[in-house]
Amino acid sequence: MDKLIISPAPHVHSNNSIEKTMRQVIIALIPTMLAGFYFFGLGAVIVTAVSVISCVLFEYLIQRFLLKGPTTISDGSAVITGLLLAMNLPSNIPFWIVILGALFAIGVAKMSFGGLGNNPFNPALAGRVFLLFSFPTQMTSWPEPSPLSLQYVDAATGATPLVALKGYAGEVPSILNFLTGNIGGSLGEVSAVAIIIGLIYMLWKRTITWHIPVSILVTVAVFSGILHTANPEAYISPTYHLLSGGLLLGAVFMATDYATSPMNARGMLVYGVGIGIITVVIREFGAYPEGVSFAILIMNAFTPLINTYIKPKRFGKIMK
Repeated sequence: MDKLIISPAPHVHSNNSIEKTMRQVIIALIPTMLAGFYFFGLGAVIVTAVSVISCVLFEYLIQRFLLKGPTTISDGSAVITGLLLAMNLPSNIPFWIVILGALFAIGVAKMSFGGLGNNPFNPALAGRVFLLFSFPTQMTSWPEPSPLSLQYVDAATGATPLVALKGYAGEVPSILNFLTGNIGGSLGEVSAVAIIIGLIYMLWKRTITWHIPVSILVTVAVFSGILHTANPEAYISPTYHLLSGGLLLGAVFMATDYATSPMNARGMLVYGVGIGIITVVIREFGAYPEGVSFAILIMNAFTPLINTYIKPKRFGKIMK
């Protein structure tokens, strides 16, 4: 009788690695970074450089002197955290606040849980929310776009499009300005076209799948569309919801974080729908005009539950 011999896992081999994946994300972020550098000038460059250097340095120091283990800064994850944190900050924020955000992102949100792959919350978003609660004035003083400006902290400030859309202050920019990036806001949320280019690249390279970003954007479009149809005067149109604020940046680059998002396609869809609904609820019914960061962090907390109860069919299992 022939024996059935099964080799131990893993059964599927791939040439992917952490370093390769991080490199692909960095490449995908380049259009967004360049748009931020162009519209906000020197301030954007300084904030990004300080954020990346601080994240890499803090990860090295914590691993080298506190954990006394091997350092992993070469895998690129600290660089990604620094870039994403910078993309969520205004270009005129004092550099010492950026350093504090980097320390919280790496030291508290990442390394205190055991490092890459063990963190339950996206480190860059955790750092942003920490700064938002700690320094609300500096975190909500948005510089007006000034292409290739050499100003830093003294840049002129104005209202973000979401603030204007909710009727608090300022004028609503045109759709063209939303697409190109000629609007106020965080470094990485201003140019929809730049973010979409990064999304297309990561889908092409299979760095991410379509499930999370598409489910988030479709949910926001449908939910906000229902509200807008019911009362156009009270609720923002789906087009502006999709193009304004940090929705695209969060859906493409932060909600798709491997460590903090579900592992299978059905779970990703549930996760994305949850983020979309929470985002619209906060934007339309909350006092704070933006809700993407909070929505992603809330659904990060639900990721273990989603992974537990929404599982793919196991090979060989007979479904009843």
